Amino acid sequence: MSGSPPHTTAMTALGSITAQPVSRSSSTSPWRPKPAYRHTVEDTVYLAPGHTGRGIGGRLLGALLAGCADAGVRQVIADSGDGASAALHRRFGFAQAGRLTAVGRKHGRWIDTILMQRELPAALAG
Repeated sequence: MSGSPPHTTAMTALGSITAQPVSRSSSTSPWRPKPAYRHTVEDTVYLAPGHTGRGIGGRLLGALLAGCADAGVRQVIADSGDGASAALHRRFGFAQAGRLTAVGRKHGRWIDTILMQRELPAALAG
């Protein structure tokens, strides 16, 4: 790579761009703004209610991880407050790295988030 942070080329978005509400999307963003973290991104996979259970999330996350590996990303972080999202990420080799207690508020209650992490295969060689 030319020395530019991988996350500048790894910011990938997959999804529906129409006049209709977005039903699915995935993207990455820098994990932290400081240069020391330039090889690490956080992923986001979104499925609207009614679009789960069809393998869409897996296809989105798989394509996103492939794009990140191609861009030279070393680590991908997932921050999940949802059991289905955590299960999806586990299927793709993410491991729990920590839990943040009562850091979000959703549907009138405090929720925990689980931090998950995956090292990408291309990073193992370098």
